[in-house]
Formats: sequence, structure tokens, C-alpha cells
Amino acid sequence: MNKQFVIVALLFFFVSATAVGQDYETAVGVRGGFPTGLNGKHFFKKNTAVEAILSGYGGGFEFTGLYEIHTNAFDVPYLNWYYGPGAHINFFADNVIRPGYFYNGRAAGFSVGLDGILGMEYTLTEIPFVIGFDVKPALDFLPDPYIYVGFGMSIRYYF
Repeated sequence: MNKQFVIVALLFFFVSATAVGQDYETAVGVRGGFPTGLNGKHFFKKNTAVEAILSGYGGGFEFTGLYEIHTNAFDVPYLNWYYGPGAHINFFADNVIRPGYFYNGRAAGFSVGLDGILGMEYTLTEIPFVIGFDVKPALDFLPDPYIYVGFGMSIRYYF
């Protein structure tokens, strides 16, 4: 593993000694990247949230749930790092034959796995939107081991 990646990841986790929460409670929107889909986030404490992502693929769909911890980034108001663990379940069809595509060659069925997320988001104050960028590694462990890393951008309406 790249030493620089490990150092940056550790900085993400320990960047702030004080946790600063968001100024919204719930937000819903879309996520582009891998996976692409609908997402929602809900804070149940000032600095902890759950996020759900519902993604559709040409051959199926995936549901991902994440537990996230938020901390202020660079002492900039409304700018936060977030990180945390999660899990996913995929359902896919057997009619997807595309070299290089995630489901290529898999028979119809499902997969189950673990996820992580590491990202940054900015809460706009003039309009009720939050914009986030993240990296989301995942590990399928059923039915076959498979590791992949997704990057994404989310735009959510908060209320």
C-alpha cells in the first residue's frame, strides 16, 4: 500500500481534536461516481450520522448503509471531514457480459460485503444544499471475495 495514502488517511481520522457537527439534521440527494445513486444522510448526534445509498446498475442494484463521524476541516466553518464503516448488499442479473464491468461473468444472485467511507463535505448556507466528495472502498465476501474502490460526489438538499 502506498505510504502517502496511509499518512493522508490517518490525517483524515485525526485532523481535529474537537468534533463539530453539521447545521442540518437530514439531507437527501444524489451521488455520482461509483456507486451512482440516490442517497440520504441523517444526524442522530451532533457529529455522528448514518448515510444510505441506493444504487442501480445495468445488471442489478445495491443498498449501502454507512455510519459516519464528522469533524471540522481546517477550521473552516461548514467544511467537515467524515469517515466510518458500513455494509452493502447487491442483487444482480445474469445477463451482463461486459469485459471490465464489475458484474461481468457473474451468475444471477447477490453479494454481501463491508464498506468504508472517507470524505469531505461543505454545507452551503445561502441555499439548503450540501456538497460532498468521498472515497468508498468495499469488500465483497459472499459469494466470492472481491475488492473495489469507488469515488463519488454527492449533492443533497437538507432540511
